[in-house]
Amino acid sequence: MTSSPLTRSLLRTAVLLAFTGSSLLTVPTALAAVPHAGLPHAVGPQGSAPQGSTKYARLVHPQPVPSAATRDAVEFFWYDCTHSEQLEAPLERWAERHRADVTLRRVPAVWPGGPDERAQRAHARLYYALERLGVVDRLQADTFRAVHDQHTDLTTEDLATAWAGRQGLDQSRFRAAYRSPEVDRATNDAPALFTRYEVAELPTVVVQGRYRTGPGAAGGVDQVPPVLDRLVASRE
Repeated sequence: MTSSPLTRSLLRTAVLLAFTGSSLLTVPTALAAVPHAGLPHAVGPQGSAPQGSTKYARLVHPQPVPSAATRDAVEFFWYDCTHSEQLEAPLERWAERHRADVTLRRVPAVWPGGPDERAQRAHARLYYALERLGVVDRLQADTFRAVHDQHTDLTTEDLATAWAGRQGLDQSRFRAAYRSPEVDRATNDAPALFTRYEVAELPTVVVQGRYRTGPGAAGGVDQVPPVLDRLVASRE
């Protein structure tokens, strides 16, 4: 029987949760994929976020934030992830509401040693090339659509360049960005960020380097922005 894209996404998340619990975190962790409203449910690392909420978890090793002027939010996503695509529009609306007090940063997820690492590295390189050209915001939804909905293979330089050309980009400039030392460095750094931020599901949003949430933890894609509101409002 052929599985649906949603089923494949849930299976990938379940495997990710199991792997994270045994390999990425540095404290004993119980992680399980349990059906809940059509989403995987994760029991995160020991410790809790403010008010003991179960909709987000405290990072075992908090990460530094780049600025004290605004709250920091970091999204980990993958172009071939159902829930990452579904969160894109709500997260954009949330970021617009918090434009004055929150800096949203995006990191393409690369699970080191995971079954999709090669594709994730290629998609990370594509993201960073688009970011370097200053067009990633304009083309983010189109990239999700191409990879996840249309199953377009964008995992090589030639395939990614041809697609970029179809989006109206200059192919020579795209190739130069794709091969640039800056994009090399960002792509190579992505797996370490995935580990440092203790990502337990995709997508994941980490607020202020301390608390992480996602559709599985929050109870659905639409529940992520309200949880982020609470985390941003917390002054811890």
